[in-house]
Amino acid sequence: MTNNVFANIRKHLQTLKLHQMEKALDTELSNGEKEKRPTAEIFERLLSIETGALTEKRIERRIRESKLAERKLLSDFDFKFQPSIDQRQIMELSTLGFIERKQWLILGGSSGTGKSHIAKALLLQGCQQLYRCRYVTATHMLRDLLSGLADNSLDQKLKAYLRPEVLLIDEIGFDRLEQELSRNASLFFKVIEGRYCKQSTILTTNIDFRMLGEYLGDPVVTAAIVDRMVHHAVIITIEGPSYRMHESKQLNRTSKKRPPSEEA
Repeated sequence: MTNNVFANIRKHLQTLKLHQMEKALDTELSNGEKEKRPTAEIFERLLSIETGALTEKRIERRIRESKLAERKLLSDFDFKFQPSIDQRQIMELSTLGFIERKQWLILGGSSGTGKSHIAKALLLQGCQQLYRCRYVTATHMLRDLLSGLADNSLDQKLKAYLRPEVLLIDEIGFDRLEQELSRNASLFFKVIEGRYCKQSTILTTNIDFRMLGEYLGDPVVTAAIVDRMVHHAVIITIEGPSYRMHESKQLNRTSKKRPPSEEA
């Protein structure tokens, strides 16, 4: 390849903003010449490098847009600690087929049993597969929607929860704020109804569905909410000890075993 042709290729890559291809150009051409690779193979390799970098950027953007504060992984989940969880079922969910089916997932159980860990890990995988995802706690969502009533921006705020292909509403029932106003149930219903049979939704809760009316302030509307939530949903109830308490006990045991520091 002549110097002029090489310079023109580099210029074209710069113009097209194919920066990763430009960076890899020297190495890939050199390796291709040494290994006598066909031109098409070298070109395919360069395109693969650029595509990989673009995909990584898109994934990072999806994660930022999701509002996930932490990146939980299923590989870090201790399934042995919670034997009530069917690991095969969770790994099946990790293929994200339920998103394609617009199916819902409800994770129930006491605090600290791993509901949020599993839910966040699945949402992260959704981001990595370039689904539009959103994380929110139930309390934050209701506060946000209530503020929309105050300044007439409710329709705009609702779009943030209706538009994502996967919405994770975490910690339903954890905060007493959810009981303050009966219209909380109406606002919650708007989100559930707006997503029902249209987009996949993941919910975590530490309360029984029969108690949800008390938490949202309106048992009648809540009955309609629950009816839509459970219809065609995968419901997993985690029965077991708190992993956070387990970690705390382990940490305290470790601290007690340490010998006292020697005085200087």
